Amino acid sequence: MRIGLLTEGGYPYVSGDARLWCDRLVRGLGQHEFDIYALSRSERQEDEGWLELPPQVNRVRTAPLWTAEDDGVALGRRARRRFAENFEELAAVLCAGDGQAPEAADGVQGEPGEPSAEVADRFANALYGLAELARDEGGLVAALRSESAVRALERACRAPGALRTAREARVPELLSVAAHLERALRPLSLDWYEDDALGSVDLCHATAGGTAALPGLLARHFAGVPLLVTEYGVQLRTHYLASADAPPAVRALLAAFHGRLAGEIYRQAALITPGNSHTRRWQEHCGADRTKLRTVYPGMEASRFAEVGEAPDGADPDTLVWVGRIEPAKDLISLLHAFAEIRKEEPKARLRIVGAPSGIEGEAYLGHCWALAAQLFPDEAEGVHAVGDNPVSFEEIGGPEAPTLAEAYAAGTLIVLSSVVEGFPLSLVEAMFCGRATVSTDVGAVVEVIGGTGLVVPPRNPRALAEACVSLLRDPARRERLGAAARARALELFTVEQNIEAFHSIYLEIVSHAPVRRVVLDEAGEPLPFAAPAEAHVPGRWTGPMARVVARGGPTWATGAPVRATTPLPTTEAAR
Repeated sequence: MRIGLLTEGGYPYVSGDARLWCDRLVRGLGQHEFDIYALSRSERQEDEGWLELPPQVNRVRTAPLWTAEDDGVALGRRARRRFAENFEELAAVLCAGDGQAPEAADGVQGEPGEPSAEVADRFANALYGLAELARDEGGLVAALRSESAVRALERACRAPGALRTAREARVPELLSVAAHLERALRPLSLDWYEDDALGSVDLCHATAGGTAALPGLLARHFAGVPLLVTEYGVQLRTHYLASADAPPAVRALLAAFHGRLAGEIYRQAALITPGNSHTRRWQEHCGADRTKLRTVYPGMEASRFAEVGEAPDGADPDTLVWVGRIEPAKDLISLLHAFAEIRKEEPKARLRIVGAPSGIEGEAYLGHCWALAAQLFPDEAEGVHAVGDNPVSFEEIGGPEAPTLAEAYAAGTLIVLSSVVEGFPLSLVEAMFCGRATVSTDVGAVVEVIGGTGLVVPPRNPRALAEACVSLLRDPARRERLGAAARARALELFTVEQNIEAFHSIYLEIVSHAPVRRVVLDEAGEPLPFAAPAEAHVPGRWTGPMARVVARGGPTWATGAPVRATTPLPTTEAAR
């Protein structure tokens, strides 16, 4: 079958989210064909280029989210009226404020949760009305940036019954919300929904929610293509956290928009595959039907850690290792304070922090951690003539002390995770592949991943973290049992092979229950009711005589079953 893979800020770019998972998925499903539709997040990401793509990738089409030139589309009087009606309805729905706060999912309060059916329908009608207008007119970039859009948003905020915070919005805040909506709705103006693009695939697979899934939502609306949504991180929660410091009016309106969009995506998706129960709870709270939810854990390459996992434990029994991106959410400050308590009980203990800072904020945080480590642990020397060193070391993968990721885990007898915010803890899975015992904070999907094969303590509690580490440092037999159980669990649940097999089955299930219906005509223009045989949706590449396909955009030529459009591609597309 032919899969339209939808990404945002990830695959096929060298840098970005979930690129390795997507690459493994595409390479592992060689019996299928893939068309990639990628939204980029920055000019730097585009300049860094793409990963090497496998032969089953037929073509790649990209569009930037970080910039949008004026499309030059001047709407006529009737089109302006259509835009005003739909955008005003969209703004009115955002100001309605009938949702509940999803505080049970993550402690984030004050955001709209599951909307009523009436509000959901109003939002959907306005969204699809804008999409149809963009398709008819060639884009809505200029219209969404116009003064009329800001004025429509202002009227909605001032209308009776609007949210109190929305009524207090000032002009700068309205401009900020309007700019964010224009960016989020840029996929409406793309030419990805024609019969030779997403209209020709058998299934759209969005590798994230939110903006990444919007093209799939429109492909379903325009061409009836079924949509599969995979979320390994919660996009909605990310938007909530990102707007935490925004003015109340901006926060409320953007939360309403992303909440409504997530609800519509979940409502229209054929199936939804959360990567863990933490993500699943968020999806259910935002209206996802439980019968559509299938948990699929992300697949990781176990072979990278096989040598360490299968070898006898030769690590220093007094060394603890932390691995990850260095940023405030990882709470290395609590880890350093916990290590100070550990040193009181185990004076020989050492801590190796292996990772690189994430952005400017990460650089500043790393400097703060260095200063704290120097303050808590003055350099120690065995004698008056010896040179002392610090029991805490900061290293990066590729350096002399930690040449590879596997060797970083192999260096310690105990792996520690101290995060206060975590989605799916990849570093824990890697430690489990290496057969290492772990001590982790109870955040995100940690408990689900560990499954009883490690110790879990509350976040921001250095004393509890220290006590758990000391108990395992003093009990080698227990460390060995936990490490062996952790490796067995990781090999059962978190390998690339189980992930690929799960999605292969899901693809077949969706297409068998929701095949795309296309009208095929012969040379005389007569319909051929059996032109697309049953085997069109069986994995593999099929060939057949040329046929004429009639869809909304007019007839195009295609071959084989399922039908394949051969119209030349736009210049924004790279064909393979």
